[in-house]
This record gives sequence, C-alpha cells and structure tokens, in this order.
Amino acid sequence: MAEKKDKKDKKDKKDKKKPASTGSATDRSAAKKSGREKAAAARPARKVARPAARPRREEPETAAGPEPARVAETAAKQAEATGIHDLRPSVGATHSRKRVGRGPGSGHGKTAGRGSKGQKSRSGYRHQRGFEGGQMPLHRRVPKRGFTNIFRIEYDIVNISDLNRFEAGAAVTPESLAGMRLARKSRPVKILGDGAIDRALTVSAHKFSAGARARIEAAGGRCEVIPR
Repeated sequence: MAEKKDKKDKKDKKDKKKPASTGSATDRSAAKKSGREKAAAARPARKVARPAARPRREEPETAAGPEPARVAETAAKQAEATGIHDLRPSVGATHSRKRVGRGPGSGHGKTAGRGSKGQKSRSGYRHQRGFEGGQMPLHRRVPKRGFTNIFRIEYDIVNISDLNRFEAGAAVTPESLAGMRLARKSRPVKILGDGAIDRALTVSAHKFSAGARARIEAAGGRCEVIPR
C-alpha cells in the first residue's frame, strides 16, 4: 500500500509542473499570427526596386560606319529646314575653341603647349630671324663661298629645233615666240644651237650662240640682234 501511495504522489507532482492550457488550438494560431505581424512591423521597410534601365539607343550603322549615318541624318534635317532658325552647320565643320592656360585638366598640359618656363613661354616674346637663344647662329657659323652677281641677266632659252614650228621665210621675234609659249614677254631671249633647222627664217633675238648663228645662216636664214 505504501508503494502505491508513493506513485500517486509522484504523479500529482508531475501534473502540478505541467502548465495549464490557455485555450483552444484556434486561439493559439491567432496569437502566433499576431506575433508575426508585430515582428514584421518592427522591421525596417525594404527599398523599392529601381526600374530597369532603358536600352541604349544605338545609331544605325552603315557599311562605312556610324559617322556617314549621322552625316546623312544631319543632311536630312537641313533639307527639312523651314527657316533660318533650323539651319545647323554640317557635322565636323565646327570645332571647340582651344582654351589654353586652364591647367592639366584642359587637355593641353600644365604649360598649355608652350614647353617649359622661360622667355619663350611669356606673352609678347619676339626674336629676330636666325636668333638661336644667344649662341652663334648657323648663318654665322658656316663659311661663306662665292657671291651673287646682282647684274646677272636671265635669258629665256630657245633652241633652233623649236624654230621648225614656223613656216619658211617667216620672221621670228620674241613676241611670236611668246605667242607659241616658247618664251616669256618679260625676259630677253637667247637662241641656242641644239637640234637642226631645215628652213630659212629671219630670227630676231637678244643673243645668239655661235653654233645657232652658223646653222641658221647655213639654212639660208638671217640673225638679227635686238639691243638690250
């Protein structure tokens, strides 16, 4: 009897330890749902997703590339122009002005294309022709040879083979030679003996070579010297 009584006491103790039921299963599920809602309200709101970026508008490419297509588009817009306010310069016709002295970010360097520091980088710098920074210039370093004759006369050269263009017995003058583009009106004419002449001509020129004179006279012609 004592053993049965001990078992009964232990069972009563276990029943006391178990918590009492607070309600039905429906009440318990509602309590869990309200707890989840409270936790969701306590969490920070999620960021709204950004809309997808629009696809990049690509220019129609032709066989030669996108540049001719842009030129054609500009030409079409100019053709549709209805007034002066619609006129635009052609693609590539205008360029941005070169802004110097605006630092390395301008694309023209720290010194704006003027090299390093010094006299040549300052505004207002000028020098005389041949100046080489103070050293002996080239035109004074090299030796001088010969001279230029300021009284030299430049002649237009005509060979006797060119005189066969004239008819036999004709008078050849500097004006007639200029008319056939064999000489210029502004320069004196000299006849040289290159080639052969097969007709008699009266040739008037400012100078004759000995060989040219001999061959003209051998062909029955005559030479007349025009004084300068």
